Amino acid sequence: MNFIDKAIAFINPQAAVKRAAARNALSVLDSGYGNYGASFTRNSLRGWNSYGGSADEDIHEHLDTLRQRSRDLYSGVPLATAAFKKMRTAVVGQGLKLTSQVDFRFLKMDEERARELEAQIEREFRLFTDSPDCDAERIDNFEELQQLAFFNWLMSGDVLALMPLKKRAGNPYELTIRLIEADRVSTPSDKLSDPLIESGVEKDKSGEVIAYWVANNHPLAVDNVREVTKWTRVKAYGDKTGRRNALFICSRERIGQVRGVPFVAPVIEALKQLGRYTDAELMAAVISGMFTVFIEKEGVSEEVPVGEVEPVDEGDRTAAGAIRLGNGAIVDLQDGEKAHDINPGRPNANFDGFVRAVSAQIGAALEIPYEVMLSMFNSNYSASRAALLEFWKTVRMHRGWLINDFCQPVFEEFMCEAVAKGRIKAPGFFSDPLIRKAYCSAKWTGPSQGQIDPLKEVTAAVVRVQNGFSTRDTEALELNGSSYYANVGQLRTENKLLGEAGGGEKMTVLVNTSDDDDKSENKGDNDG
Repeated sequence: MNFIDKAIAFINPQAAVKRAAARNALSVLDSGYGNYGASFTRNSLRGWNSYGGSADEDIHEHLDTLRQRSRDLYSGVPLATAAFKKMRTAVVGQGLKLTSQVDFRFLKMDEERARELEAQIEREFRLFTDSPDCDAERIDNFEELQQLAFFNWLMSGDVLALMPLKKRAGNPYELTIRLIEADRVSTPSDKLSDPLIESGVEKDKSGEVIAYWVANNHPLAVDNVREVTKWTRVKAYGDKTGRRNALFICSRERIGQVRGVPFVAPVIEALKQLGRYTDAELMAAVISGMFTVFIEKEGVSEEVPVGEVEPVDEGDRTAAGAIRLGNGAIVDLQDGEKAHDINPGRPNANFDGFVRAVSAQIGAALEIPYEVMLSMFNSNYSASRAALLEFWKTVRMHRGWLINDFCQPVFEEFMCEAVAKGRIKAPGFFSDPLIRKAYCSAKWTGPSQGQIDPLKEVTAAVVRVQNGFSTRDTEALELNGSSYYANVGQLRTENKLLGEAGGGEKMTVLVNTSDDDDKSENKGDNDG
């Protein structure tokens, strides 16, 4: 104890004890994370005051602003537009295609019968998906609905898909899909105090989502004043059948979260600032390409000299006296005025490097390499391929999530209707969930990864198959999104036709697997 502590202890022992306890508490606060990331005393962290809340509290209060800013970025900032479209094209493309893979071993079915059943399932599903009848609004087919659902998830954070039944003339299937924009899923005005309803999502006391509240009109629509807003309660599952009435397409980031945030939410500020910087540089470059002068007046009176007439038409001068700039414009100078040129320094030599650096940070946050986002593959083969492989991890993750949340549930609902109506024979389908799962087993394929150097990629695929690391069907899906079995069947038909036509000898392509090309990878050339 120091002198002050001893003096206090002599006069008031209790105060001395409290003083010592407070000193010990402070020492604890300044230890561990309290001395580093959680410190409030370090100069670098002293002004950093962050107050978090629960998942719902941190999200719900800001959702409207995030959605509107996200949509605004898509409309006006090229880099944001590129991020949205790159993800949509890579994940969905023209649509994810179904490949039925019936678990024939579990169903004790011979393989030939299984292939016939798979072909029939795919044929019936195409009948359902290829027509806009599957859309409740009767506008898009199923592949286009996939694009729309995923794109709206990117911009809005989540999408609600309802599956009402509608009879269509000439179509044997009644299942339809109705997509609901995120803004319409909201809490009714008379239930704002209900603790079990958060942003239109209703839970029971155990935390299970049981229903969604959907407004009859869009909250941002101008004509809302013409119609009173009403809400419809849509149960997540049917009470008797357990059928899924609604699919909520949402990627959660926190435990307890019930609503999603837009894809670009973490980088909204960076994207907006980069857009402003780009606009400023673009405007400066445009101005620098025009005839630009500054007018200096030296002691010229604004009064018209005696005997002179005030000019009426000043050519390139505006009503306010400003001078319009134009390509190759020539501006007449008045008495007492002189012109001098300026050097605007445009185009900015540092613009490209700065944009790349910021784009790399934004891309890292969105898991999109800047090479992919900017479509600039200026590195060698290895570097470009590494960027594509990293991006492909992101694509696979989002594609798997979209399949699980949207595509596969729709297919399973379709199978229920197809089997119930007798269009697909599936004994035991409704008797056992495991049997139903065996019939509904499927693989969904979309746009392939693509190849920077097709020869190298195909050679690597051959080596993987030869060593048992992969299968021909898997490699066909990865290389170009095709089916190995369909390819073999088509080749059999083509070879038969070629033989009947008296075709020549079969062609054999020799693949050069030497490392001559690899020696030049480190030279910085663009091999792609």
